[in-house]
Amino acid sequence: MSDQHLWLKVAESVTPISEDRVQALKRHLNGHVAPVTLNCGAAKPKPKLRTPVNPSAKKPSAPAIPSPLGQFDRRTRQKLTRGNVDIEARVDLHGHTAAHAHSELLRFLVSCREQGKRTVLVITGKGCSPFARHTLHGSDHFHTPERQGRLRRLVPEWLNEYPFRSHVSGFQPAHPRHGGGGAFYVRLRKPGR
Repeated sequence: MSDQHLWLKVAESVTPISEDRVQALKRHLNGHVAPVTLNCGAAKPKPKLRTPVNPSAKKPSAPAIPSPLGQFDRRTRQKLTRGNVDIEARVDLHGHTAAHAHSELLRFLVSCREQGKRTVLVITGKGCSPFARHTLHGSDHFHTPERQGRLRRLVPEWLNEYPFRSHVSGFQPAHPRHGGGGAFYVRLRKPGR
């Protein structure tokens, strides 16, 4: 189909506006009358502008957002996937409530980072599902919803939150020898960054 043929089909489908509407639009453009609304859909109300109480007052600045969690380089990813990694510290969150586990995990990560530790193990447990004992190796297996306990589901969300991101550079599920789907390797940022 040529461009000209396509244009003719489009032009046939258009209905011209009335002469009265054309004149009203011309007057509006010249500034003689109030705006004319075309029947092109519902008009959106204009937002009301609010003037600040004290325009010279500055808004409080938000804390600097740390960089997002990065991907591990290929070599580190291979070591973690194979379980060939030296774990410098570990925390076991079994039996903790979500609120207590959140604060305990943050305290643990801050402490480890201050000590210069880089790779730690966070044990969350596998949950109580009938599939919890299956730890086939592969990241897709660990992320299926029916196989996740509550802490196991929440820890990755927490690690992406602001207070954790300033300490954590990345994480991934642990190798079966270190807990499999019930644990995570967490890589900490270098101290002072």
